[in-house]
Amino acid sequence: ANDEKMSKSLGNFFTIREVTKLYHPLALRYFLMSTHYRSPVNYSISQIEIASEAVFYIYQTLQDCKDALSPFQEASQKEGTEPKGRTARMTPAAQDCISKLHSDFLAKMSDDLHTPYILNAALQETLRFVNSSLNQVKKKQQKQQQLSMIQSLTELEKEVKEVLSTLGLMSSLTCSEVLQQLKDKALKRAEMAEDDILCLIEERALARKNKNFSRGDQIRSDLAAKGIALMDVGKETIWRPCVRLEQEQPCVVVEKEKEAPLAST
Repeated sequence: ANDEKMSKSLGNFFTIREVTKLYHPLALRYFLMSTHYRSPVNYSISQIEIASEAVFYIYQTLQDCKDALSPFQEASQKEGTEPKGRTARMTPAAQDCISKLHSDFLAKMSDDLHTPYILNAALQETLRFVNSSLNQVKKKQQKQQQLSMIQSLTELEKEVKEVLSTLGLMSSLTCSEVLQQLKDKALKRAEMAEDDILCLIEERALARKNKNFSRGDQIRSDLAAKGIALMDVGKETIWRPCVRLEQEQPCVVVEKEKEAPLAST
């Protein structure tokens, strides 16, 4: 990357207001904390989009966790009892995961606020474990095993949210609302409406049905170049924001101590 210093005279100066027109404030905050506060920040479109994708992944995982736990919580409320998952023990693997995230967070934040490690390693490792646990919940299990998984997910969700809250990455909005905001920003960057994407999804499905796989692949590639990823989930195709592969621009160096306060979420 070209570590060029940001300045108005060079024409590579961006304000927070300008950046947040196309990217969610949480994505900007994540991006800034992905570099140690003592180090200069290399700002580029690809890096802010990587941060945006990371935020989407975080909130999608939390939303998936909520969706998985809701049926059990609702059933317990109808029975007028506490959620049964709370009386079960967490799995040893979940206990280890939570313990590691907690200890890593305390150690790295005490080590001169080492936020890059928290975001890029410790938190990502925990989120991968959560997604793995979500896949297990969907499988048929014995009742006690299922209760243990529910309890594990409940505690994992709580720990992740505590870390995000401390870092200022936990929005006051619901996860679904944040996800929709992130998708709206992606649509704005792509200069598309959601109906346009849905029409292309239908066209791709028809092309694949007619064994015109080259056209189907072309639609997917064209959308990916605009920052829209198509995901085949069972018989359904959904879309989500992604990093635009052809949008790399020269990096500019931002001195953190001169930054304006981040926009609130």
